[in-house]
Amino acid sequence: MALEFNGKTIETTPTGYLVNQEDWSKELAEHIAEEEGISLTQKHWDLLEYLRDEYFSNNSNQPNTRHIVKAMSDKWGAKLGQKDIYDLFPKDPSKQGGRIAGLPESRRKGGY
Repeated sequence: MALEFNGKTIETTPTGYLVNQEDWSKELAEHIAEEEGISLTQKHWDLLEYLRDEYFSNNSNQPNTRHIVKAMSDKWGAKLGQKDIYDLFPKDPSKQGGRIAGLPESRRKGGY
């Protein structure tokens, strides 16, 4: 599969994940999110940046929802629940968020 963006063809897997992580940009993330019906806010960006940092700085780690909830609770200084994170990325924060963040598809089962 592929998606068209800024006059370029970006290769993706059949499930919509980037084949080449170097194709990712903030503009592409906004485009992918828009196609999925998400308007990115600062909270979305905080979560996307966390996912990218964990992947690229921590041995390709892709955190599950429980770890995302804890990290965002710490970052935002509020006690969050799973619902708060799913409100941002309704199709699974680790999977949908990872796709928008330009990461490879997680092979982990479940989100919590």
